[in-house]
Amino acid sequence: MTTTSPAPAVWRPDFEAATVWQLLRRRAELTPDALFAVDEDRRTLTFGGLLDAVERAAAGLAERGVRAGDVVSWQLPNRLETIVFCLALCRLGTVQNPLVMMLRDRELRFICTQAGSRWLAVPGQFRGVDHQAMGRGVAGANPGLELLVLPGALPGALPDGDPAGLPPAPEEADSGALRWLFYTSGTTSDPKGAKHTDRGLIAASDTFCRNLRVIAADTTATLLPLAHVGGIAHILSALRSGSSMILSAVFDPVTTTDLLTEQRVTLVGSGLPFIRAYLARQRAQPGRRLFPQARAVLAGGSARPAALHEQVKRELGGVGIVSGYGMTECPYLTWGSPDDSDEDHARAEGRPAPGGQVVVVRADGTRAAPGEEGELRVRGPALMLGYVDASLDAAAFDEDGYFRSGDLGTVDERGTVTVTGRIKDIIIRKMENISAREVEELLAEHAGVADVAVIGLPDDQTGERACAVVVPADPADPPTLAQLTAHLGQRGLSIRKFPEQLELVDVLPRNAMGKIVKRELTRRYGGGAG
Repeated sequence: MTTTSPAPAVWRPDFEAATVWQLLRRRAELTPDALFAVDEDRRTLTFGGLLDAVERAAAGLAERGVRAGDVVSWQLPNRLETIVFCLALCRLGTVQNPLVMMLRDRELRFICTQAGSRWLAVPGQFRGVDHQAMGRGVAGANPGLELLVLPGALPGALPDGDPAGLPPAPEEADSGALRWLFYTSGTTSDPKGAKHTDRGLIAASDTFCRNLRVIAADTTATLLPLAHVGGIAHILSALRSGSSMILSAVFDPVTTTDLLTEQRVTLVGSGLPFIRAYLARQRAQPGRRLFPQARAVLAGGSARPAALHEQVKRELGGVGIVSGYGMTECPYLTWGSPDDSDEDHARAEGRPAPGGQVVVVRADGTRAAPGEEGELRVRGPALMLGYVDASLDAAAFDEDGYFRSGDLGTVDERGTVTVTGRIKDIIIRKMENISAREVEELLAEHAGVADVAVIGLPDDQTGERACAVVVPADPADPPTLAQLTAHLGQRGLSIRKFPEQLELVDVLPRNAMGKIVKRELTRRYGGGAG
């Protein structure tokens, strides 16, 4: 069986870079002919070709009037052109506001208004949505906002100009300046904008490269949205390590998986919905290993059943699942490593790189002991500067400068982080707390369950009742509530934690990073605001 080159025992960067522009320029100087990215149409870009395309696009954008400090919102799919556009904005020193494709008119209007956007870049039509028409409506509601329509493929998709006329590039001293605004839905009705710097995002990519020991021979499946902070971190990780990326604007369980096979993917990404699709594809052709060069299958972004790791290791290869922990406010804070134990791969989220810190705080505000559950609070070089709405900052940070994640978890003596749930993802039934994640992980082991979410619904008698929302493995023969509770009993779960209601659905609502949107389910089945 062909395998990729072994990862080094310790990862070290090829060079230092303070800004994204420096990172691109130095990578292109070092390995200009190495492959940077390939897409579903088998179009490719080398690092040298990327630098040339970025400089020409930056010059064209400057001729259109884009200036350093302008807030540029962009809603663009996973294409080579999107990366070129993003890095061209880095060359110009703008403040970028990437927007995932699932956002619609209401969210775009709110974000562009709050962020003070000067430009909004959109494709034309994409997946049946007229983004150009939607962009015109947003621009019309925001005086001073100009629309950039970027349809099609390179060349011709981006403004093109002569790099000789470019203004000076951002200086190293600018690495701590505000350069990025990433919006997250969080737990509030309006999106929250997290302010980031080049320095912070490069630190996030360093954690990924260091913990996973990424080398130039690696090829990473980048299927999460490029407009998400994790997508930007993937771009920077490729520039940092000289590794290559595989892109696809749309995920198809068959053709995208075949693309990864063809391109000899080594780091298979990224998240639970993709992993389940890979397993289904592998099981449909058991005589041929899909990813013979795989070192690891990347998780993160949503809870996963512990048993999934062994399935992935056995059927897809490599070390199995390697997961990471982070959030829009502090991306890529931790990642697992290839030499972690199977128990770590199955349940944990790795450790921070140097400079990153995760502490566990009890409900009374005191620090928890190693292995004791409490709220995970985080800080480090990748932590945001604060929110665009500064009034949110006081509640977001504690007195020691740690960000209150809202996640429940543990940190053991080695510094390994395990997420056990959300503080607000607790169902309070008859004054007793039920962890939704605990019930979900056990239900996910049932053969009749393809996907599951457990939510709390208002109940006049008990305060809340637990409702299991299940995607059946076989829609023609879905599991019953009695079968599921019997399964939980066999697994040793206390009867007081059993779900009292079952809802069957074709698919669970998920956001761009694969996290289940429980607010939508609560509204659907509980009649409340969620």
